[in-house]
Amino acid sequence: MIISDAVSTAFVVTAIGDFFGARDAANWHEKWGILAFGTQLLVLGALAVNRSWAPAVLGQGAEEFRRLGRSLFTVVVVLALGGIALTSRNIKLWIFVAIPAIALVTMTARYLLRLWLHRERKEGRCLRPVLAAGSPATVRDLITRTRKFPHIGWRVEAVCTTDGRGLDGDLLDGVPVVGQLSDVAKHVRHDGYRVVAVTPDAHWSPDRLRRLAWNLEGSDAEMVVAPVLMEVAGPRLHVDAVLGIPLLRVSMPTFTGGRRAIKGVVDRLGAATLLVLFAPLMVLVALLVMLDSRGGAFYRQRRVGKDGREFTILKYRTMVTGADGAARAALADRNEGAGPLFKLRRDPRVTRVGTVLRRYSIDELPQLFNVLTGSMSLVGPRPPLPEESAAYGPDIRRRLLVKPGLTGLWQISGRSDLPWEEAVRLDLRYVEDWSLALDTVILWKTLRAVLYGQGAY
Repeated sequence: MIISDAVSTAFVVTAIGDFFGARDAANWHEKWGILAFGTQLLVLGALAVNRSWAPAVLGQGAEEFRRLGRSLFTVVVVLALGGIALTSRNIKLWIFVAIPAIALVTMTARYLLRLWLHRERKEGRCLRPVLAAGSPATVRDLITRTRKFPHIGWRVEAVCTTDGRGLDGDLLDGVPVVGQLSDVAKHVRHDGYRVVAVTPDAHWSPDRLRRLAWNLEGSDAEMVVAPVLMEVAGPRLHVDAVLGIPLLRVSMPTFTGGRRAIKGVVDRLGAATLLVLFAPLMVLVALLVMLDSRGGAFYRQRRVGKDGREFTILKYRTMVTGADGAARAALADRNEGAGPLFKLRRDPRVTRVGTVLRRYSIDELPQLFNVLTGSMSLVGPRPPLPEESAAYGPDIRRRLLVKPGLTGLWQISGRSDLPWEEAVRLDLRYVEDWSLALDTVILWKTLRAVLYGQGAY
């Protein structure tokens, strides 16, 4: 990753220098050379200071790109202040051309490296060996999660439990139980595990956890402790030391304020831009829908938005006219949807054009008008039907604290293939841990989910 960032930065700086320096070759070294070299050093220095190469943030989540963005913003500030101090007119080139170009190239390179790393991990390579230590039930949950999401980079290779036994004798979901919780440090030093994952168990008192951390000093192992008090992560979770006691500080979710205002501006600008870009496609799709079956091009439906307010959602019509009436009632006993959702993989009401539109989510493009008018956001929870939201309990109703989205965590995680409980968990996670960086990652991953058409029917 360090080599990638260095090469990407050098490539952009050299390309800009060659292009603009060629027009002023006589003064290249004096006017451009110093700025080019200084910009490259500033970028690499900012990346190092912001710990953008920390192994813990590479290869997963939005934190990697958040730190990269923070680093480049720091460089912009330093260059701007330097330009004011030196009264340099050439500094604008590096602020408004070089830094955006460096951001584009480095982020693309990092994303490609991430794809390669995830592919390797799915094949069982580039995984860090993990020793899990805790109760059999919580360790089993950890093993299940690491197998389901190999891109995280963990492979549980050994387990320690209170009595040195697993749920299957000497095995726990096929992973050998190598000893008791008191033997963790010994096994780490002997077998070289890279991660020690401590899961909940009555054995783990503060004193025993502190002694385990001491005993692991000098080894290459990283100690990870799962608090499991609540499923909160991201920018809301902080670790503070109060009176010598380490405390997890959970900040309140952000539903208003500056970041939400920025999100609203980005939503409207993004929707307007996409509507202009997709205008020819949208006109063509509308014509195909009307030619394929009798009825209008658009389908209007009441949905529930922020704070429980209803609004009319726009979609391309993908079913025959009157599909919501008697036709749906006749198919009620064949429902394959999760929870209160009504879904059929092979729905006879869907038209030929509608099948294609649904597979690639083209039918949802008109919702950009909903985003433009402010009833929806580009990213957010799935907008429920009124009858669905009426059945919500107090916990699930937290989905309505923010605007529903054209896409979201549910869209990039399987869509209609998700169990109802998992879809709710993802929506609540978004509501609780929302950030601009997370929105950016979701929008990026949506493109891939749409192209593959997974879970769309």
